[in-house]
Amino acid sequence: MGGAAQVDLRGKQALVTGAARGLGASIARRLSAAGASVLIADVRKDLAAELCDELTGEGRDARFVEMDVRDADGVAEVFQELEDSGRPVDILVNNAAVDVSKPIEHLTADEVRRVVETNLLGPMYLCLETYRRMIARGGGHIVNILSTAANRTWTEAGPYAAGKSGLRAFTHTLFQEAQRDCVGIGVTGIIAGGMETPFIMERFPDADVTMLQSPDIVADTVLYALSVPDGSVVGELVVIPRREPSWP
Repeated sequence: MGGAAQVDLRGKQALVTGAARGLGASIARRLSAAGASVLIADVRKDLAAELCDELTGEGRDARFVEMDVRDADGVAEVFQELEDSGRPVDILVNNAAVDVSKPIEHLTADEVRRVVETNLLGPMYLCLETYRRMIARGGGHIVNILSTAANRTWTEAGPYAAGKSGLRAFTHTLFQEAQRDCVGIGVTGIIAGGMETPFIMERFPDADVTMLQSPDIVADTVLYALSVPDGSVVGELVVIPRREPSWP
């Protein structure tokens, strides 16, 4: 994308969850192209390994991190290992998300738990581990990928909308605390509209792709948030297709 923001991330380490494919992979590629060392965090080992091979084949630094964001203890172990190795996370992108598109009357408790744990509790676990370490170092940036469902929901999206709405509220709170606690820490929520990614196309194979945007566009907004000079911070960005039906 020729219009991508220009930012030099050499010497920075970024961790992207759900990075093996779709939007996560687009974000990982953008961060890597900007010079960051990228940790590809996902439960999809094969796809993550392929992306790492792609990036390292281009002479970039990329490593796979097996992570289920729902596992708070596992998340804590990953961050402690990174800290012990002297490679702390400078940029966290909470992107991992799942959905179960069913009417509420047909949802099971396990389905609701899986969506809310992945989309809300998981990002919160990662923020907890990241933020306290960023406070100690005096800087860093956290980007939480939100959704138009954080503002306006639709049928068959109850748990998803609940998780994204909660994550938006948590992101706003974290932003306010960062403003108070450490001016070197940026916190950004990105409300992304529909994208042509497996997240949509696998569930809705007949979706009209003219109503969707490229994940690369959303990845560019992550770079923009990271490009803002010291003294300013982007608290929230909205990027949607022109024909987005679920906004505002």
